[in-house]
Amino acid sequence: MQLYSYFRSSASYRVRIALNLKGLAFETVPVHLLRNGGEQLTPEYRKLNADGLVPVLTDEKGDGEPAVLAQSLAIIEYLEEKYPRPALLPDNPVDRAYVRSLALSIACDIHPLNNLRVLRYLVRNLKISEEDKNSWYRHWCEQGLAAMERNLASAGKSGLFCFGDIPGLADCCLVPQIANAQRLECDLSNMPTIMRINDACLALEAFATAAPARQPDAE
Repeated sequence: MQLYSYFRSSASYRVRIALNLKGLAFETVPVHLLRNGGEQLTPEYRKLNADGLVPVLTDEKGDGEPAVLAQSLAIIEYLEEKYPRPALLPDNPVDRAYVRSLALSIACDIHPLNNLRVLRYLVRNLKISEEDKNSWYRHWCEQGLAAMERNLASAGKSGLFCFGDIPGLADCCLVPQIANAQRLECDLSNMPTIMRINDACLALEAFATAAPARQPDAE
């Protein structure tokens, strides 16, 4: 398998964690999102992903042609179906839906507002200052994570991790979002459940080796 990835992309980070948790070997193909206007926007890369986004995962289908997969959660769901053990989702359908809801709250509610494309538009097109851009980032990130904190604390389903004592899909999404939040100096002081889970995840090699600083294209 090949993972087209940018070291600081939280979506790519999610997939790296999932691959590591499942013990799957993969080759990282760096795609620099800033250099030369963004390597993800080149015609060559758009042949892999017309949206011009990372990550992209290629995997052999068995017929000589690789499967080319985009969107981090779709990729992780694919890995879950093709390589079901160790599992990233619980067996019970209600619990599976709950874990997916946690992952989607990050992937759909928090991350899109903090995406590089959005932040660039704020600065380049709307002429917002760097300070105001970072304030935008912190506001939406803190608001979204505060909602997740309330969810985790009230649901009573977390253990060491977001769901019980085995890391899974929700943790794959949470840790990269926390890394971004810390990099932009978000206030996480009132999120003890989230930070406890984040610390438990980072103590595992699967999460540690997926970190941005450990990637071959890290700067």
